[in-house]
Amino acid sequence: MNNFGQSIKKVYHNERWMLVLMIINLLLSLALIIYGFVVISPDSPIVKTGYADIGGYRDGVWTDMLAFPLLGLIFGVFHNLIALGIYRKRGAGMTKFFLIVTTALIVGTFIVLSRLVGEA
Repeated sequence: MNNFGQSIKKVYHNERWMLVLMIINLLLSLALIIYGFVVISPDSPIVKTGYADIGGYRDGVWTDMLAFPLLGLIFGVFHNLIALGIYRKRGAGMTKFFLIVTTALIVGTFIVLSRLVGEA
Protein backbone atom coordinates (compact mmCIF):
# COMPACT_ATOMS: atom_id res chain seq x y z
CA MET A 1 0.00 0.00 0.00
CA ASN A 2 2.91 2.32 0.71
CA ASN A 3 4.18 1.75 -2.85
CA PHE A 4 0.76 2.78 -4.19
CA GLY A 5 0.82 6.04 -2.21
CA GLN A 6 4.34 6.83 -3.37
CA SER A 7 3.38 6.17 -7.00
CA ILE A 8 0.37 8.49 -6.77
CA LYS A 9 2.52 11.23 -5.23
CA LYS A 10 5.13 10.81 -7.95
CA VAL A 11 2.43 11.00 -10.65
CA TYR A 12 0.93 14.07 -8.99
CA HIS A 13 4.23 15.91 -8.87
CA ASN A 14 5.67 14.84 -12.24
CA GLU A 15 2.82 13.88 -14.59
CA ARG A 16 -0.33 15.92 -14.07
CA TRP A 17 -1.86 14.93 -17.44
CA MET A 18 -1.54 11.30 -16.54
CA LEU A 19 -3.32 11.96 -13.26
CA VAL A 20 -6.07 13.79 -15.16
CA LEU A 21 -6.46 10.77 -17.47
CA MET A 22 -6.68 8.47 -14.45
CA ILE A 23 -9.39 10.64 -12.90
CA ILE A 24 -11.30 10.77 -16.20
CA ASN A 25 -11.17 6.98 -16.43
CA LEU A 26 -12.37 6.65 -12.86
CA LEU A 27 -15.28 9.06 -13.41
CA LEU A 28 -16.30 7.50 -16.72
CA SER A 29 -16.22 4.03 -15.23
CA LEU A 30 -18.29 5.22 -12.27
CA ALA A 31 -20.81 6.64 -14.76
CA LEU A 32 -20.80 3.29 -16.60
CA ILE A 33 -21.50 1.42 -13.38
CA ILE A 34 -24.39 3.74 -12.47
CA TYR A 35 -25.80 3.76 -16.00
CA GLY A 36 -25.52 -0.02 -16.21
CA PHE A 37 -27.49 -0.53 -13.00
CA VAL A 38 -30.11 2.05 -13.98
CA VAL A 39 -30.89 0.60 -17.41
CA ILE A 40 -30.92 -3.07 -16.40
CA SER A 41 -34.52 -4.12 -16.04
CA PRO A 42 -35.09 -7.28 -13.99
CA ASP A 43 -38.76 -7.21 -15.07
CA SER A 44 -37.92 -8.45 -18.55
CA PRO A 45 -37.54 -12.21 -18.84
CA ILE A 46 -35.61 -11.86 -22.12
CA VAL A 47 -33.34 -8.96 -23.08
CA LYS A 48 -30.87 -8.32 -25.87
CA THR A 49 -27.48 -9.27 -24.46
CA GLY A 50 -25.22 -9.31 -27.48
CA TYR A 51 -24.80 -8.25 -31.06
CA ALA A 52 -23.22 -10.02 -33.98
CA ASP A 53 -22.73 -8.42 -37.38
CA ILE A 54 -24.03 -11.47 -39.21
CA GLY A 55 -26.63 -12.91 -36.85
CA GLY A 56 -28.17 -9.76 -35.40
CA TYR A 57 -29.02 -9.40 -31.73
CA ARG A 58 -28.85 -12.31 -29.27
CA ASP A 59 -31.42 -12.84 -26.55
CA GLY A 60 -30.54 -13.69 -22.97
CA VAL A 61 -31.58 -13.13 -19.39
CA TRP A 62 -31.20 -9.79 -17.62
CA THR A 63 -28.46 -11.09 -15.32
CA ASP A 64 -26.15 -11.29 -18.35
CA MET A 65 -26.28 -7.49 -18.46
CA LEU A 66 -24.45 -7.33 -15.12
CA ALA A 67 -21.28 -7.74 -17.16
CA PHE A 68 -21.43 -4.04 -18.05
CA PRO A 69 -21.24 -2.68 -14.49
CA LEU A 70 -18.53 -5.28 -13.84
CA LEU A 71 -16.59 -3.91 -16.81
CA GLY A 72 -16.98 -0.43 -15.32
CA LEU A 73 -15.44 -1.67 -12.10
CA ILE A 74 -12.57 -3.32 -13.95
CA PHE A 75 -11.90 -0.20 -16.04
CA GLY A 76 -12.07 2.15 -13.07
CA VAL A 77 -10.11 0.31 -10.44
CA PHE A 78 -7.92 -2.32 -12.02
CA HIS A 79 -6.90 -0.35 -15.11
CA ASN A 80 -5.74 2.54 -12.94
CA LEU A 81 -3.69 0.11 -10.83
CA ILE A 82 -2.26 -1.40 -14.00
CA ALA A 83 -1.46 2.11 -15.23
CA LEU A 84 0.57 2.78 -12.08
CA GLY A 85 2.48 -0.44 -12.66
CA ILE A 86 3.16 0.53 -16.26
CA TYR A 87 4.32 3.96 -15.10
CA ARG A 88 6.84 2.42 -12.73
CA LYS A 89 8.24 0.05 -15.36
CA ARG A 90 7.82 1.86 -18.70
CA GLY A 91 7.33 5.55 -17.99
CA ALA A 92 4.71 8.16 -18.69
CA GLY A 93 4.39 7.80 -22.46
CA MET A 94 3.24 4.18 -22.44
CA THR A 95 0.98 4.85 -19.46
CA LYS A 96 -0.78 7.74 -21.19
CA PHE A 97 -1.34 5.56 -24.23
CA PHE A 98 -2.79 2.81 -22.03
CA LEU A 99 -5.12 5.28 -20.31
CA ILE A 100 -6.31 6.75 -23.62
CA VAL A 101 -7.08 3.24 -24.90
CA THR A 102 -8.96 2.52 -21.67
CA THR A 103 -11.01 5.69 -22.16
CA ALA A 104 -11.87 4.54 -25.69
CA LEU A 105 -12.91 1.14 -24.32
CA ILE A 106 -15.20 2.77 -21.75
CA VAL A 107 -16.83 4.93 -24.43
CA GLY A 108 -17.25 1.86 -26.64
CA THR A 109 -18.85 -0.01 -23.77
CA PHE A 110 -21.31 2.88 -23.29
CA ILE A 111 -22.22 2.70 -26.98
CA VAL A 112 -22.74 -1.06 -26.93
CA LEU A 113 -24.83 -0.92 -23.74
CA SER A 114 -27.05 1.87 -25.02
CA ARG A 115 -27.58 0.02 -28.33
CA LEU A 116 -28.53 -3.18 -26.52
CA VAL A 117 -30.93 -1.35 -24.23
CA GLY A 118 -32.45 0.47 -27.21
CA GLU A 119 -33.23 -2.81 -28.98
CA ALA A 120 -35.03 -4.41 -26.03
